[in-house]
Amino acid sequence: MIEVGNGNSDAAPVVLVANRGEIAVRIIAAARRIGASPVLAASAADSDSPAARLADRVIVIGPAQAGQSYLRPELIATAALQAGAAVVHPGYGFLSEQPELAELLERENIAFAGPRPETLRAVGDKSSARKVAVAAGVPVAPAVEIDDVEAAAGLGESIGYPLLIKAVFGGGGRGIRLVKDAGELARLAPQAAAEAQAAFGNGALYLERFYPAARHVEVQVFGDGEGRAQIFGDRDCSVQRRHQKLIEECPAPGLSAATRAVLHDASRALVQALAYRGAGTVEFLVDTESEAVVFLEVNARIQVEHPVTEEAYGIDLVAAQLRLALGWDPELPDVPPVPPATVIELRINAEDPENDFRPSPGTISQVRWPTGPGIRVDTQLESGYRFPPFYDSLMAKLIVRAHSRDAAVAAARSAAETVVIDGVTTTLPLHEFVLSHPDFIRGGVTTSWFGPTWENRSEQRMESVR
Repeated sequence: MIEVGNGNSDAAPVVLVANRGEIAVRIIAAARRIGASPVLAASAADSDSPAARLADRVIVIGPAQAGQSYLRPELIATAALQAGAAVVHPGYGFLSEQPELAELLERENIAFAGPRPETLRAVGDKSSARKVAVAAGVPVAPAVEIDDVEAAAGLGESIGYPLLIKAVFGGGGRGIRLVKDAGELARLAPQAAAEAQAAFGNGALYLERFYPAARHVEVQVFGDGEGRAQIFGDRDCSVQRRHQKLIEECPAPGLSAATRAVLHDASRALVQALAYRGAGTVEFLVDTESEAVVFLEVNARIQVEHPVTEEAYGIDLVAAQLRLALGWDPELPDVPPVPPATVIELRINAEDPENDFRPSPGTISQVRWPTGPGIRVDTQLESGYRFPPFYDSLMAKLIVRAHSRDAAVAAARSAAETVVIDGVTTTLPLHEFVLSHPDFIRGGVTTSWFGPTWENRSEQRMESVR
């Protein structure tokens, strides 16, 4: 492995940052905040990235392809040893929820900024996570595992249509199919299994009841590893495209006090049952017709959208992760169920929303971000940066905080309109559209709202051109 130094602090504990892009920049900042020395484990494609220049040292772990670098736990563990790391922070994605890395580090007495390996196994397998949830008294949706994809059609009647095919392992929308009848189930189950196998190395599937008018609401948790659970409010992530989140906000708008209590109490019970350690998110569907709350999954890592909660409550979740991993007090306060502010986050991706969201890598010729009270930008973009084609298309997160939801929506719309990113196509027009739409302004849109709404908008625009 190749190591490059940008300066070093020999007396400080070393944090190995096992990720890239904006989350790597975020972890580096948190490491410095607690007085640690950040070292970046980077692929060859990222060896001179903005994140690399911010770190004290860079260890090149492999070529650009993630399967030969960021997804190799043995390479990360070797880099941690080479760096003299006290703790490894995996960010999100890549190896963040893989117990193999945590176990390799445990053998070398290197801390992992995340849950224990046994916890990762318990919640990384959705079937196992569901069983843990049921045992903890958490409400779940009717579901059944698929033992044989060729015989899947016979299982659909036990759930009822429409239903969802889901991958037992992994997330990010991969392996998910909406099924309307037995014929579709027979046709789509093998496709979902193949996609899950390619993405996660395991094609196991299960069927779950589909709630067509549901919101995606998640609860931010933090556990001390001994059964104590802190709850840091909730987030609404219902604006989605193909099960990929586009906009998140805290608190989730329009929830009754009773529904919010169910969400928070269920999350606390699950964290306590797992003796969960560190930051995590418990995800739910909230059915808008019956007001039923059903458990989806546990994301046993820091979430992409964690800045929404940080800004709403004035906390640093990443620094708390590092402090806990180092055996220090995470220094997180107890907070009320609803924060004193509303925060909205926009995920800005290098994609063409007018062309079926085709990826748009390239060189950033100019970038300019909004400034002002309540505005935060998490990114590693800079003018001249070559946005690579090898990884996720997330470029930046624009986070806006205001005293009320109406003010936050207006501020987010204004901020989005002033962003300048030249050289690649981005999803900024999508955000401006959503933030101006009366349905979103009212609050409480469902997970099925964005797709047809955006498509109708595009068709109307093309019709007006004709």
